[in-house]
Amino acid sequence: MSVTTPSKLQKMIDSGNFAVTSEVGPPRSADGAVIEHKGNLIKDYVDAINVTDNQTSVCRVCSLACCIRLKLMGLEACLQMVTRDRNRIALQSDILGAASFGINNILCLTGDHQHFGDHPKCANVFDLDSIQLIQTVKMMRDEGKLLGGHEFAVRPQMYIGAAANPFAGPNVAMRVSRLAKKVAAGVQFIQTQCIYNMDTFKEFMKLMVDRGLHEKVAILAGITPMKNVGMAKYMQKRVPGIDVPDDIIRRIGGVPKEKQAEEGLTLAVEQIQELKEVEGVRGFHIMAIEWEEKVGEIVERGGLFPRPQLA
Repeated sequence: MSVTTPSKLQKMIDSGNFAVTSEVGPPRSADGAVIEHKGNLIKDYVDAINVTDNQTSVCRVCSLACCIRLKLMGLEACLQMVTRDRNRIALQSDILGAASFGINNILCLTGDHQHFGDHPKCANVFDLDSIQLIQTVKMMRDEGKLLGGHEFAVRPQMYIGAAANPFAGPNVAMRVSRLAKKVAAGVQFIQTQCIYNMDTFKEFMKLMVDRGLHEKVAILAGITPMKNVGMAKYMQKRVPGIDVPDDIIRRIGGVPKEKQAEEGLTLAVEQIQELKEVEGVRGFHIMAIEWEEKVGEIVERGGLFPRPQLA
């Protein structure tokens, strides 16, 4: 028995249309209006809205509460869940809680280590890793069972997602092999790290296709627009796991300062158009970091609007 209808995001992907997701970061206060404002900015342009889970190990309003708020607004939410902060009891409890509100998309993540954030001395948990979390969600959904053995009738009908980073090294083949483990564990959709190095990403997708993994999991390509050359340089030098080629730096920095944001948006649109032609890409995950008001423009210019209306 299931407590929810199938995910709208799952229906979009299964229909063969390009899916579009985006994400919002919760506030560092109890101001729920922040999430409502961000949700309203992007609601007409995406099929689901991720809510980050204390991203970069910085304490914020919890993802679950924000997803409930989006759900009450009539929007499709995707619960991000990291294993850094919770043991298996708390993880399963939050999954059941989300499902009880009809939240039926989940992104399973390990999470950034706490020493990167604002509470570097706090104890980490990491009772499970992201692959074990995927397995746990699948068992709860398909078998109606908790890790402790308890069986229940009303199951969370979760559409299970995870992240992939083709650029994290040591080589692309190893990143594909790690993703294959997530597929074997039960993941159904993947949202990738921001893509700037197209050659590396295309190599990643070719290896995916060669192994037939593109038929088993939907890949949503990560798109993050650059606001200016300073952001591009920061991401190139300071953000682990992101590969920003020098030609991107030269392109953004090669226009006047007041036009760099527009150039960054144009680059994001061009990336979408190019990635549409890559075999195995089933949609896009647009991460406009504190720039949610530009998501609609990117989606429209990328030829992804209006969004298909499915029954």
